[in-house]
Amino acid sequence: MNHISNVVSLHPYFTPHFGKLEALTKLMPQFVARTQTESGNLYYEFTFNGDKIFCREGYVGAEGALAHLANVSDLLEQLLQNASLDRLEIHGPQAELDKLKNAFEGMHPIWFSSLVGVNR
Repeated sequence: MNHISNVVSLHPYFTPHFGKLEALTKLMPQFVARTQTESGNLYYEFTFNGDKIFCREGYVGAEGALAHLANVSDLLEQLLQNASLDRLEIHGPQAELDKLKNAFEGMHPIWFSSLVGVNR
């Protein structure tokens, strides 16, 4: 088996509530501004496909993901008042996923444990 890094990626998919897309697009720069301050963040961006919103985000280990969750918790609350969380995938090494189980259990994520990969 190849060495797997401790990178954790979150893959949330949202659908805006009726008439709330504009409110969400105004909220997204606030997420980005806060995330830019996080030393454990590797990448972070929002993408769209019709009425679906996806946030592509990666962190150095569970600690980076947990720091992010704490940093944007109030913004996430606002987002979830204006959109539904359709699906949340969390990808990473099993040891890192285990550290995240309690923090994300209310969001009912789908857990993907790393098997093999390439580190550069």
